[in-house]
Amino acid sequence: MDMEVKRLHWTKTSTGQPRGYIQPHALEELWFHTGTACNLECPFCLEGSRPGDNRLQKITLHDAQPFMDEAMTLGVRQFSFTGGEPFIVKGFINILSYASRLLPCLVLTNGTDPVLKRLHQIESLKDSEHPVTFRVSIDYPDEAQHDAGRGAGNFQKALQGMRSLHKMGFRVSVARQMQLDEDTAAVDARYRDMLASADLPADLRIVAFPDFDTPGATRDVPDVTEDCMTRYQTESSRREFMCAFSKMVIKKNGRMRVYACTLVDDDDDYDQGETLAEALRERVMLRHHRCYSCFAYGSSCSEIEH
Repeated sequence: MDMEVKRLHWTKTSTGQPRGYIQPHALEELWFHTGTACNLECPFCLEGSRPGDNRLQKITLHDAQPFMDEAMTLGVRQFSFTGGEPFIVKGFINILSYASRLLPCLVLTNGTDPVLKRLHQIESLKDSEHPVTFRVSIDYPDEAQHDAGRGAGNFQKALQGMRSLHKMGFRVSVARQMQLDEDTAAVDARYRDMLASADLPADLRIVAFPDFDTPGATRDVPDVTEDCMTRYQTESSRREFMCAFSKMVIKKNGRMRVYACTLVDDDDDYDQGETLAEALRERVMLRHHRCYSCFAYGSSCSEIEH
């Protein structure tokens, strides 16, 4: 694809309409992708993570620190971490220790063996200047259904990890899978019952996500046009899109890069440069099929309150 065709594909839909976009207004949350290596191999993983995976490489404190320091000059409010499984990264505790001296931190984790084996290290973060919170993936409130995707025994391990973190005094939340046309209140009620029976607070925050598909997948979803973003969204609601107030840093082919958000690291068109200041000037075109999920369902990986 030559550059002119690529530019038109980026800014225009398949029918030639101006494509919808988000113009970033701030850097409130900075995400770090710790790498796509994971202890589990879930067939639905939106990052394609599995043991030994190297699509996105593991990061070090040396990699992350310059971006944290730059973010502090730009008014960032929180550092957040996703994977892969962050706790299989050697030195991840050191990254969290540095980050939590600066700002509150959120860690997305499967809560299983890597967490259980590092509880003694995680406990040291209780005394951080800023709180560290954990969002644990429990796909379904049913053990058999959860373990069908994540492997036998991992439902109970995730609950054990959550209980241990909660008893240490850390705030925990749950990430679950969303089904089309679900009765959200009924599903969340099942989670409340499950949490209570697992000796966890029934009122923990529950964050639901649609199926984002695996990296590189394409989906036949409606185009998000400029008209869509003005007809069905307001200036206020557009500012709630994650790409309006956050960025994600990844390590790819040995280089640290800034991407538009946590959901588009499988598309190099969303590479926005090597500094946060540079990335904040870039308009985010809503071309990726996962952008439609943000438009249609209000999907967001963030727990930042506005």
